[in-house]
Amino acid sequence: MKNKAANYLSKREQQIMELLYRKEPATANDLMALLPGEPSNSTVRTLLRILEEKGQVTKTEEDGKYIYSPAKAKKAAAKTALNRVLDTFYQGSVRDVVATLLDEEKNRLSDEDLDQLQKMIDKAREEGK
Repeated sequence: MKNKAANYLSKREQQIMELLYRKEPATANDLMALLPGEPSNSTVRTLLRILEEKGQVTKTEEDGKYIYSPAKAKKAAAKTALNRVLDTFYQGSVRDVVATLLDEEKNRLSDEDLDQLQKMIDKAREEGK
């Protein structure tokens, strides 16, 4: 089932994936306790089975319990998600994404953060020549 449908996640599936990336690994009971709206045990297990079929999660068995983890490393998943945002909302413009982040987060950036960003920009400029 690794096609376009495997990349689409329902709202609840997305919530499960976000929790798994924050609290990897987790059991169905762990997730059930953390999900909003008090989903039933069978609902969570069904969603985990669907996510497994989509290739989004893996499971292992420990002491008679299934332990779930994301199938993709966090960094790879973050890159995929960021590329989707870049394409969907910014028409592929990295400059516009960075400008938005700088505008929204300028009060949270330290001088050290800004220095590191400048070094990255300088390096990108040099490598582009």
